[in-house]
Amino acid sequence: MTTQPVPAPTLVPTRDSSAPESRIAVVWRTERNFIAFIGVMLISLGFIAPHAELARWVGFVLAGYSAVANDSVQTLGTFIASNKGKPWWMLWLFIGGIFVATVGYSFMVNSGDVTYGRLASKGFESTPMNFTYLQLAAPVALLVLTRARMPVSTTFLLLSCFATEPASIGKVLMKSLAGYGVAFGSAIIAFLLVSKAVEKFQERGPAHPAWRVAQWGTTGLLWSVWLMQDASNIAVYLPRQLSWLEFGAFATVIFLGLGLLFKLGGARVQHVIDAKSRVTDVRAATVVDLIYAVVLYIFKIQSGVPMSTTWVFIGLLAGREIGMAIRGVSGGDKRHVARLIGKDLFYVTIGLLVSLAFAICANPEAFADLLG
Repeated sequence: MTTQPVPAPTLVPTRDSSAPESRIAVVWRTERNFIAFIGVMLISLGFIAPHAELARWVGFVLAGYSAVANDSVQTLGTFIASNKGKPWWMLWLFIGGIFVATVGYSFMVNSGDVTYGRLASKGFESTPMNFTYLQLAAPVALLVLTRARMPVSTTFLLLSCFATEPASIGKVLMKSLAGYGVAFGSAIIAFLLVSKAVEKFQERGPAHPAWRVAQWGTTGLLWSVWLMQDASNIAVYLPRQLSWLEFGAFATVIFLGLGLLFKLGGARVQHVIDAKSRVTDVRAATVVDLIYAVVLYIFKIQSGVPMSTTWVFIGLLAGREIGMAIRGVSGGDKRHVARLIGKDLFYVTIGLLVSLAFAICANPEAFADLLG
């Protein structure tokens, strides 16, 4: 009896579980729900855009959420970072209360205007009566950039889409660049003077309770002044003079969005703050917030033209890092500081270019002479 040879087993190639995933695979695995949401929104906006009243409020809600997720966290970032031990709802009620009081005051004294006259400047003064697809898609683009952890300017990305003439964007850009320069220089000077003293305080141990009170006070001041500048980015979709019912809807949406922000601990753009040296210390955070509030207030009273508070914020942190590095108290060497500053500038520049593209495509008539 002869024995038949046993055929060799067929080897089926299997995926090596130890092999690293591609970048695309990692993004899809971790972000597929977000990508699906963005896709559904972009398709839905095509059906919403022709219906002006529906588009107005959908655009406002998207702008409110995206602005809270990106821009206001840069203003409240040091506050969130240095109060991680506090209940989130306590921070929310404090900041939310200041929001309602600030926009409510403008609503009362400015005949329904919640922007402190930012939208009264030429090029933004008219209430939009119809909406293009890109004007509604701009907040969705901002959500994507926020998800990518880019500190982009909501002023350029949202407000520029409604500019009725190129000169208005030019004025916003010039004022924002001036804000960056003033904040940059002010922070260098301030931290050259105080960084050594702050470091000595930090070495002595936990901050005195008075510092906590001072930080909450400066944060409240900063948040209020920031709203005087940037509430226009959200309200640009709405009538320039709101009714009581419209004001109630405006305030409720943003108030609840702030609650979500604090519940999530600042979301993804918070890393812009956390990457900076010793920012979680309440004493350093107080100095940053105070300088930021003063610079914003100076530009608020200087003119009614809107400006990018993000550019002011990036300039402030850049100057702070340089001042601390010169004094030898920074968390990293000068090369590390240069990389941080360059990265922030790169991101806000990307945001500016994307914003200009949206503005030109959303308002081709306004830019016809420029393009021609």
